[in-house]
Amino acid sequence: MSKQDDHFFNTFSIVIGGLVAFSIVLFAIAYNVGAPFEAARIENDSVMTAKVQERTAPIGKLAVSGQDNSAIPMVTGHEDAAPAASALPVPKTAEETFKAVCSTCHTAGIGGAPKAGDHAAWQARIAQGKTTLYEHALKGFQGKNGVMPAKGGRADLPDDLIRQTVDYLVKLAQ
Repeated sequence: MSKQDDHFFNTFSIVIGGLVAFSIVLFAIAYNVGAPFEAARIENDSVMTAKVQERTAPIGKLAVSGQDNSAIPMVTGHEDAAPAASALPVPKTAEETFKAVCSTCHTAGIGGAPKAGDHAAWQARIAQGKTTLYEHALKGFQGKNGVMPAKGGRADLPDDLIRQTVDYLVKLAQ
């Protein structure tokens, strides 16, 4: 390479570097000058504020085991959508609850669940007393023989209905 080529390459590199640096400085100045105006425009835009509130709103409420959570609405995120509670209606009786919720595990013995009507499998559990059975059904239980999810996995069921369903299962096992 000749001396002239080296000089041209060095000069060209300096000019390009200077233009890049100048562009970065211009972008920084434009951002600092325009940012307060943009922030004020967004704050005064009621549609934008409503959308931000909607997008940052809590997605749900916490269902606490052992408490009546039936009053907690199911949040879908869409105002026009039907509430999720209507997709899974709350059973009215213990028998309906057993058929709709409990039978999934207590018919086939899934997860170590004692089968409905199996006197031998229920005998030791019934011996613990109804208070213990109610507590395990309401709050959930994990023992060496299996797992019982709180309220059978249906936090929307009222506590009284769970107790009635426990009584129903005990009656089937006696």
